[in-house]
Amino acid sequence: MSVGAGLGRGEAVAAIVDAIDAIPCSHPLRVAIDGSAAAGKTMLADELATSLRGRGRDVIRASIEGFLRPRIERYRRGPESAQGCYEDSFDYDRLRVELLRPLGEPSSRLYRTEIYDRRTDQPVDSEQMEASADAILLFDGVFLLRPELVDAWDFRVFISVASEEIIRRARIRDAEVYGSPDDAERWFRARYLPSQRHYRGTVRPAELADVVLENDDPSRPGVLMRS
Repeated sequence: MSVGAGLGRGEAVAAIVDAIDAIPCSHPLRVAIDGSAAAGKTMLADELATSLRGRGRDVIRASIEGFLRPRIERYRRGPESAQGCYEDSFDYDRLRVELLRPLGEPSSRLYRTEIYDRRTDQPVDSEQMEASADAILLFDGVFLLRPELVDAWDFRVFISVASEEIIRRARIRDAEVYGSPDDAERWFRARYLPSQRHYRGTVRPAELADVVLENDDPSRPGVLMRS
């Protein structure tokens, strides 16, 4: 691994963009941006998208949130169940069928970026689009390197953040969602952090990633990149 500790944010993003932009691929390039809730996945994916578009690349942005299961399925073990978070949250079969598999086939490239609307808790019939042969999918979400998905990615980024920093961010970011900072913290400690511990302990996503971004300080992240 090559290591860049405490890089400026722009330098870290540029290093990852360089790595992605240099990958030869006969079909659209599928990039996973994995990490815990509140790790900074969406922020990084959007930064990568801006930089890659600035280089003339065609970028597709999507998120695991577009492939959630209905609320009644996600919370069937209880809303604060860590096992339910890991086992029941997402429709991986539809994700592969609608998005990842078509982009991995040069002859197809017809894809959808979402099948579900969290706000309405309803399925959506999103428009099917055709990707260019040299497009780049930047897909952010949790648990993206689990066995059901790991072979569907052409490049893998894992964002690492300490648990207590995740809690600090959740108390600020998600206080309104859950009702208060304390409620947000309770939810994270009960559901999200234990599910991530299980994921890291069984799947070891940092070992599967092409890049690990150590993002406790987003302004000066560390970058570990496989040669």
